[in-house]
Amino acid sequence: MKRDFTKWLSSFRDSIATYSYYVDFEKIYDNVENIKIELNILNSLIGSKNIKSDFEKILEKYPETLKCIPILLAVRNSEIAVSDEKGTFNFDFASQTQKISDYADFMEKSGLFDLLQNHLIGNLIDYVTGVETGLDSNGRKNRGGHLMEDLVESFIKKAGFEKDKNYFKEMYIHEITEKWNVDLSAISNQGKMEKRFDYVVKTESQIYVIETNFYGSGGSKLNETARSYKTLAQEVETIDGLTFVWFTDGNGWQSARHNLEETFDVMEHIYCIADMENGVMKKIFK
Repeated sequence: MKRDFTKWLSSFRDSIATYSYYVDFEKIYDNVENIKIELNILNSLIGSKNIKSDFEKILEKYPETLKCIPILLAVRNSEIAVSDEKGTFNFDFASQTQKISDYADFMEKSGLFDLLQNHLIGNLIDYVTGVETGLDSNGRKNRGGHLMEDLVESFIKKAGFEKDKNYFKEMYIHEITEKWNVDLSAISNQGKMEKRFDYVVKTESQIYVIETNFYGSGGSKLNETARSYKTLAQEVETIDGLTFVWFTDGNGWQSARHNLEETFDVMEHIYCIADMENGVMKKIFK
């Protein structure tokens, strides 16, 4: 029975965000805990009347406090490059490879001495917690991609499959070829392309290669995704014992509905969250 694309698309969701999607507080607390002692040492600089000399004394006695400096500027890297009229300088905060006076100049010119000396903050633990929260919000895009992967995996498990036994996460074409001795040259451009699938489900008679994604907002990428998966599905059809399954959702597809419909019309195994909730996993993996 042919499915109704418009009805199918109407079931797509605005969001699949979980409570931890917005901020991963556990990760933030761990990051702060890892430098808690060093931050407490630097806390002595808050309100200092002789902050430059006090900072230099701290570095002499506790050089490990250097590693805290980048996060005070909301920088993840341990190296920071700065340029002025004299040229470009690279500051290494992972180890004390430069003169203490150079690090003091960095603190002064970057504004960190002013931040600490003039009581603009009360406690570096609280300050860094706030910085980490801001930086973590940038990770939402990555977490968003994993949300759909995790959701699909939960339904694979509910269908009775076991990880690393009859379903596998993130498998490359060469791994599939080696594990089950199947020729995938039709989808690897004769071995020149090394694609990785989000999941692979193996039954007695079939190998199912799976892609997952969720698009809460539109964009040109969606049209290309629909076209590339349409091509991939057609290539997979030429390989005996292999089936391509695509799980996608999100109202971002409304802006690319025509390209998605073209793929929907020719691809047998394309499903959304509502399909999974209605038990489609047990119907397709045979």
